[in-house]
Amino acid sequence: MLKITKAEYICGAADRSGFIISAKPIIAVSGRSNVGKSSFINMLAGRKKLARVSKDPGRTRLINYFDLGEFILADLPGYGYAKVSAAEKAKWAAMLEDFFAVSPPDHVFALCDCRHNPTADDVNMTEFLYYKVIPFTVIATKADKLSRAQLSKSAQAIATVLKCGRADVVVTSSQTGQGLEQTLNIIEKIISLKNNS
Repeated sequence: MLKITKAEYICGAADRSGFIISAKPIIAVSGRSNVGKSSFINMLAGRKKLARVSKDPGRTRLINYFDLGEFILADLPGYGYAKVSAAEKAKWAAMLEDFFAVSPPDHVFALCDCRHNPTADDVNMTEFLYYKVIPFTVIATKADKLSRAQLSKSAQAIATVLKCGRADVVVTSSQTGQGLEQTLNIIEKIISLKNNS
């Protein structure tokens, strides 16, 4: 199994001048505000404070890059936060369009809260990834909040709404480490594909 021994913040990019193009695979992390992106990144890296966890949704306004040794992680701004102005939302949307056009990631982890059905924004995101033909895995976060039976039902519902296979939904918890091994195995395959391409 892949072992992540290095985890460093590289930079935050506000526009295409700051986007990273690398020989290493780039994996983007997307999701609505407060879905648990920072906690997920910290779980992957095995660090508590690599990505700053905020109680205030909509804090990430840049694309934040992290060097995790064999790959680079790009933390995308959270979407769907109601208190952000229309102009700010339009700015974020334009930045993401640019990101996917200029330096498309090799894979995207699309995060959803397992306690709820995917939002319209979640659906839009995965439809955009299908349209751009960018491989993605759905990460269902906060698994510790549900029972095993509820989780099974939730994962199937998420797969149905996002039009992907149940196997493409990984149930995770940053509190218990659930889903970490499965996610690392996916990353290992992404690295292998990149190295062999």
